[in-house]
Amino acid sequence: MNFEFTETQLMIKETARKFAEEELAPSADERDEQEKFPAEAVKKMGELGFMGMMVSERHGGAGLDTVSYVLAVEEISKVDASAGVIMSVNNSLVCWGLETYGSDYQKEKYLKELAAGRMLGAFALSEPEAGSDATNQRTTARRDGEYYVLNGTKNFITNGSTADVVLVMAATDRSKGAKGVSTFIVEKGSPGFVVAKKEKKLGIRSSDTVSLSFEECRVPKENLVKEEGFGIKFALKTLDGGRIGIAAQALGIAQGSLEASLKYSKERTAFGHPIAEFQALQFKLADMATNIEAARLLCLKAALLKDQGQPFGPAAAMAKLYASKVAVASALEAVQIHGGYGYIREYKVERFLRDSKITEIYEGTSEIQRVVIARSILD
Repeated sequence: MNFEFTETQLMIKETARKFAEEELAPSADERDEQEKFPAEAVKKMGELGFMGMMVSERHGGAGLDTVSYVLAVEEISKVDASAGVIMSVNNSLVCWGLETYGSDYQKEKYLKELAAGRMLGAFALSEPEAGSDATNQRTTARRDGEYYVLNGTKNFITNGSTADVVLVMAATDRSKGAKGVSTFIVEKGSPGFVVAKKEKKLGIRSSDTVSLSFEECRVPKENLVKEEGFGIKFALKTLDGGRIGIAAQALGIAQGSLEASLKYSKERTAFGHPIAEFQALQFKLADMATNIEAARLLCLKAALLKDQGQPFGPAAAMAKLYASKVAVASALEAVQIHGGYGYIREYKVERFLRDSKITEIYEGTSEIQRVVIARSILD
């Protein structure tokens, strides 16, 4: 078992670290406060190749492996988890799905632009009545000549108001249940496609999360991904990879919490000594570091399995389940270590705590991850 990174992987990690510190860190707190989308930073991420990292070069991407992607998402999320999830959605849920299952026409028209960062994508599966029960799609799509006509509502959609294209799951035949759901590429500005509501959130506040409404929205038949009835399979396969991205985001939040705690504990004094000299605090830091390293290994294992073309769904579920738990615990401990300062916005650990919780919820709750893991070990 080789635990060494390649020169390319280390270069990607360093590039992401430098970008995060120079481009994201100065405005992260302000954007969180104002709930402002990091438009310029996302554009620069595209220019650096971070928005289509695993897409082949012939389709406009960087042609990198999933391990490099995990390293980059961790470094970005260590500074700004909002930017981390924007990057993760475009890479894992949009680009990967289109490269794997899209037509040549879709790859040429959309994937190349998405992978290069000239377009931004969103993934619309969740509905008011279809969260963990993703097969219960109320959004419908009926065939009308050369078009499909979409009607329905999606909610909790990351990148929803800023995306140029949205992958929308809709029922083309409700009588078939899960086998009657299909996936469509819907362009921003399509008649009948409206951003209905922007959510006010606890964390990842500079990432836009919105509801989307479709009313007699006509989508060209060429924008059907693969075939009718493939939508749920498309969503589940895509979410397997998406969970690696969210696990890496959680890992970044946890690592950021640890680094902030280490810095503070060396600077803060009590009873005439830096608090880092007290064993009670040392034990907190030791447990944080151990749990984070375990989460990192789970993330890298899932990424490596994906790169090797092996089944990786259960490994991705384990990585997301554990890394998200570690993120929340590490951020909470960081607040405790900072004492009263941890509870105010001058110190960024309170943002880490608010950002961490969503990693246990989106792209499959922790409960859903346990279902996936249990099924894999009981088969």
